Amino acid sequence: MSTQTAPGSPLPVIIDTDPGIDDMLALLLALASPELDIRGISVSYGNTVVENAFRNAVAILRRAGRRTTLAVGARRPLKRPLAVARETHGESGLGYAELAPAGVILDFVKSLDRLLAEQPDPVTLVTLGPVTSLALALRSDPELVRAKVARHIAMIGNVGAKGNTTRYAEFNAWCDPEALDIVLRAELPTEMVGLDVTRQMVLAPHETTRLQHAGAPQARWINDALRFYFEFHKQQEGLDGCIVNDVLPIAALVRPAALGFEEQRLVVDLEEGEHRGHTRIDPHGPRVKVATRVDLALVRPLLSERVFRWAVHQTATPIVSQEAGV
Repeated sequence: MSTQTAPGSPLPVIIDTDPGIDDMLALLLALASPELDIRGISVSYGNTVVENAFRNAVAILRRAGRRTTLAVGARRPLKRPLAVARETHGESGLGYAELAPAGVILDFVKSLDRLLAEQPDPVTLVTLGPVTSLALALRSDPELVRAKVARHIAMIGNVGAKGNTTRYAEFNAWCDPEALDIVLRAELPTEMVGLDVTRQMVLAPHETTRLQHAGAPQARWINDALRFYFEFHKQQEGLDGCIVNDVLPIAALVRPAALGFEEQRLVVDLEEGEHRGHTRIDPHGPRVKVATRVDLALVRPLLSERVFRWAVHQTATPIVSQEAGV
């Protein structure tokens, strides 16, 4: 299936995300890209709890001066205890960035499957966190998901690269391996953008220098979030920079040549221990396209020109509705 868009028309996209510092950059890039028509954003647990994720998504939309529908997906894994990445993204999910207190998620806020059902045509679904929201939608109405998701591109997993949660597992896959198993077995047109390529997307301190010295409120806000992320990577990995994993799926939609994919058959390990969430090649596994090559020369200018340069030249915070349909 292919997304039905006229030549030159923006690509209709729904993003399921757990913002998250690198999610923040990915969302700002998506919202600043005329090639994409962001039909909605669904939030879930992952980098932070879902109440924070919703508040963070509202804040990002307000900073970007954009409106779109917000949905609430998964609040916890299907079977596993809830685990979030406070040490990586801070208590709020966005490092040192100033944020309003998180509110209560109301039951009337629509879910990912309702958001998909409202789409007149198939969309590209981008998942930047654990895929629990998509697994729940597949459980609820698999035919709806197949009808509405023309392409699924996920920041999840790892094949050759070392894991970032255990030796073998990437965080999003580790959080809810049962959900990933459901998604893989559904054999949607899924493309996995994992640590094999995202670990190469290291943002160096000099690339954010203009944010540090700009007087614009948007620049200061982004820099405050990134400052926490830089500190984490320095302390945990001795890295003079930070890995912005979630930018790559968005960049690949804007610049298709940025990533190269190979079809593989993959399974995800459901056992406890170090192999929990391990995505590995298996000749009997479902087919999935796996990103194996990245052209960073196509990715870095997108962040520099569409996010950082925009932030430096912003002088006021746009006012955007705070209801569920932001």
